Amino acid sequence: MASLVEKVTRAALRLVAAQSPEKAGELAFWLFTRTRSTQPQSEKERKALARAEARMAESETVRLVIPGSVVATHVFQPQNQASGGQKVLIVHGYRSRSDHMIALADALVAAGHTAVCLDLPGHGASTGKTLHLGKAVEAIDAAWRQHGPFDAFVGHSFGGPSVMAAAAGSILHVPQRRPDRIVTIAAPSNMADVFRWAGKLMGLGAAAQNAFERQVLRFAGRPLSEFRVDRMMHDAPIRTLVIHAEDDKEVAFSNAEAIARIGPHVRLMKANGFGHRRIVAAEPVTQAVVAFLGEKGRAAEIVGLPLPCSHEPNSLVATGGRSIRRLA
Repeated sequence: MASLVEKVTRAALRLVAAQSPEKAGELAFWLFTRTRSTQPQSEKERKALARAEARMAESETVRLVIPGSVVATHVFQPQNQASGGQKVLIVHGYRSRSDHMIALADALVAAGHTAVCLDLPGHGASTGKTLHLGKAVEAIDAAWRQHGPFDAFVGHSFGGPSVMAAAAGSILHVPQRRPDRIVTIAAPSNMADVFRWAGKLMGLGAAAQNAFERQVLRFAGRPLSEFRVDRMMHDAPIRTLVIHAEDDKEVAFSNAEAIARIGPHVRLMKANGFGHRRIVAAEPVTQAVVAFLGEKGRAAEIVGLPLPCSHEPNSLVATGGRSIRRLA
């Protein structure tokens, strides 16, 4: 059942759309990209942030200026900084923050890598009231200029298409920032699906929905149809590990399959039983990321076979703390 806020929002958008579908689309985009309070939204989240507080305090926090926001980066260094480890940028998802990525950062640091966690605009310790793919890529670019170049990007949920867009140079006014490897965790594969979901939630009619989607061209310089991973990454065959749970109730597993179909440089790992949010702290997942960064050799030798439409690739299946290699 829709909440009172949702009902009022839909009514207001219908009223505006009756006069101007274009204005309704602009208003819908403003509402869609408006960030919420950074305060904990539940007792569970408050406890999670309290557990992460001491570890976050041990990081070096560096604040970077981008248009409309000051974004915070949190640098976690291994004790032996001369260990020859890699430099990894970690990007959280929508309504999340770096604090929730501590387990992954710690696993990377324990393996001798430097982990830089980025708070996206309007999230965590960053300021700002607006977040969309363009703003996320601007923040990633700022982190690259300050802390990079990075050997790898890791993106959870909305952080997944964000790091891929940065690596592909998909936002025309932001330079391409291409790492050697990418890891996506529970990430959507097509931003058009996200816009259709949001439009349905806001009760947009066809004309207002089209105007809503056209807003992407204004901030990105490209239409929404270009923000599918197969199109973004077509000319950027970066070695990629795609991690997703079949029981993810927020982003369907079919998104992982779509990313895995890009080419032979992509590996798919099932992390069943960890859902959409717990997956970022699951030990089989954090260890798989560490192992992926430690692999050497040519991409085709590392990642196995491409994913045909009706079959699985060589994959890893992580369930209940175990990782099992399964051949297609």
